Amino acid sequence: MILGAYSKTGGPSDCHPRANRAFTLLECLVYVGLLAVLLSMAFVAFYTVGDYSKHLSRNAADISRALKGGERWRNDVRSSVDQPELLEADGQTILRLPQAAGEVEYAYRGGVVYRRSTTNAWRVFLAGVKISRMEQRKLSHVWAWRWEMELQTTQKVARVKPLFTFQAVVTKPSL
Repeated sequence: MILGAYSKTGGPSDCHPRANRAFTLLECLVYVGLLAVLLSMAFVAFYTVGDYSKHLSRNAADISRALKGGERWRNDVRSSVDQPELLEADGQTILRLPQAAGEVEYAYRGGVVYRRSTTNAWRVFLAGVKISRMEQRKLSHVWAWRWEMELQTTQKVARVKPLFTFQAVVTKPSL
């Protein structure tokens, strides 16, 4: 009778007990390949999140710019001392707002909204605007002014269109 090694279950073992604990070269290559796949997926996820973060930051800055510009426009409309008027000049529409210290004008051309006061030249008020439209609207018993604008997007496929609408009423009671 030949004496051989026995496994823990009590039966004979095929090989030496230490050989069961070692990795074969093939197993090692499989583990390295799995590690490479997991790391590449992690890098792709990291850079995708970074891209989305950049777009989100840029969109938040654009929204902030548009809201600040809209509030400035509303303040100019509210502080008008006479009825604002829309003028057509050089193929563009200009909103003229008479103020106590002169006039403030808004114009849109070439993706930029410009603002000019009586004492200054035209200055860039809001850049990166795709569409801008200012109009007068009759609301029940007052005339209100409405500014609709759409910002240009930097993404190829925008999930949300950056549309804004601002309304203001001239506060002078005689109008």
